[in-house]
Amino acid sequence: MSELLTLQTFKDKVFDYEASKEWNYRGDLPAIIDFYADWCGPCKMVAPVMEKLSVKYQGKLHVYKVDTEAQPDLAGMFGVSSIPTILFIPMKGEPRVAMGAMPEQEFDRIINELLLPQPAQ
Repeated sequence: MSELLTLQTFKDKVFDYEASKEWNYRGDLPAIIDFYADWCGPCKMVAPVMEKLSVKYQGKLHVYKVDTEAQPDLAGMFGVSSIPTILFIPMKGEPRVAMGAMPEQEFDRIINELLLPQPAQ
């Protein structure tokens, strides 16, 4: 089940941007954050995919949601100007942003390449 983030839970679980200017992910697993709004049609198409991913990758990554209407500061911090905007956060390195609705296969591809890469054989 994906978790809805507020400004405070974002600072606790993802990044406290008031304490640090340098990106420093606080999580214990890689994460995906879906920036959405209730009135957004493409966001409604992505929502069931995000729920499916939260079950499929349970214990391997966190799936979060940010309501851009309720949390405009968070949306502004990442320059979210169109929704849905998806933020992929690896354990190390900078987050990557994808905009627009994507099929589940594309989420799987990005998750396996960026967030949960397999060690080279």
